Amino acid sequence: MNLNIIPVKWSDEGVLMLDQRLLPTEEKWLTLKTYNDVAAGIKDMVVRGAPAIGVSAAYGIALGANSFVGTNVDDLEEEVEYIGDVLAATRPTAVNLFWAIDRMKAKFQHEKGNGRSVSELKALLIEEAKAIHDEDIESQRLIAQFGGELLNDHDTVLTHCNAGALATGGVWGTALGVIRGAVDQGKHVAVIADETRPYLQGARLTAWELMQDDIPVTLITDNMSGHVMKKGRVQAVVVGSDRIAANGDVANKIGTYMVAVLAKRHGIPFYVAAPLSTVDLNTATGDDIPIEERDIREVTHVKDIQLAPDEATVSNYAFDVTPNDLVTAIITEKGVARAPYIESLKKQFEA
Repeated sequence: MNLNIIPVKWSDEGVLMLDQRLLPTEEKWLTLKTYNDVAAGIKDMVVRGAPAIGVSAAYGIALGANSFVGTNVDDLEEEVEYIGDVLAATRPTAVNLFWAIDRMKAKFQHEKGNGRSVSELKALLIEEAKAIHDEDIESQRLIAQFGGELLNDHDTVLTHCNAGALATGGVWGTALGVIRGAVDQGKHVAVIADETRPYLQGARLTAWELMQDDIPVTLITDNMSGHVMKKGRVQAVVVGSDRIAANGDVANKIGTYMVAVLAKRHGIPFYVAAPLSTVDLNTATGDDIPIEERDIREVTHVKDIQLAPDEATVSNYAFDVTPNDLVTAIITEKGVARAPYIESLKKQFEA
């Protein structure tokens, strides 16, 4: 397999991002030289996927701090706090964003308490951001290992949106990591990727990723999911997540709930793959998860091609919440959690 897809990187020139808006027809890297550029990259979906957003936010804080001109630690602290606020305002649903920002701030406070200078703090924040990135890739490897064991030889897996290397720090991915893990274990696995309207992450990104790895993939429209399940073509569903509540309710790309209901109807296991940084024990249930609403043009147009009448009333919810009773298991880097999730997820944090 070609385990070399890494969508965000640190460099001496700035934060490098693979512009996912242009895939699959163009592979273009952007060099983001300021934290505002990184914030725009997150908001405008140059980079997307909860773990990748978290890594990008960490790099954004490191980049902004590294650009600070001054020698006063308190002034740098104010700058880091402000940068964190700018990044936190980009997208509301993916909890990894806030997790990474809080971790970078905590690192700053700890090292400030150790009497570090401004130059030392800058270097340590870059080091911490790189550590977050490295840890994310390792967590995906473990998710791939644990999740791959749940799939059988010759299974066909349906996945929604893109929860691959492009949506994480890179290499494995979460949902696609499970598939890559099964292949790595010698199993023959095929994938059905639904297109994932309106942003078409399944069509543009998941199909592209799997083709890079020579993993068999069939692309379908979103409204074919029930049909292929009824025909017996799907043995498992695996998706990622942008936030998992303490009770196991799962926020993921809009349309996930519909797929989960169909899987339940057809007796197909519905697995969620995500690192523990996506699990928000401070959010009791899915009802408490903020749901992002995006520009209606994503629905009314595909790039510059208009699909809907002028002045049409449009809703564009970016995420929905799948209740925990539809979730067969949640796969993290600590293993496989099953219901009751309020207990099993908490135990994973304690492990």
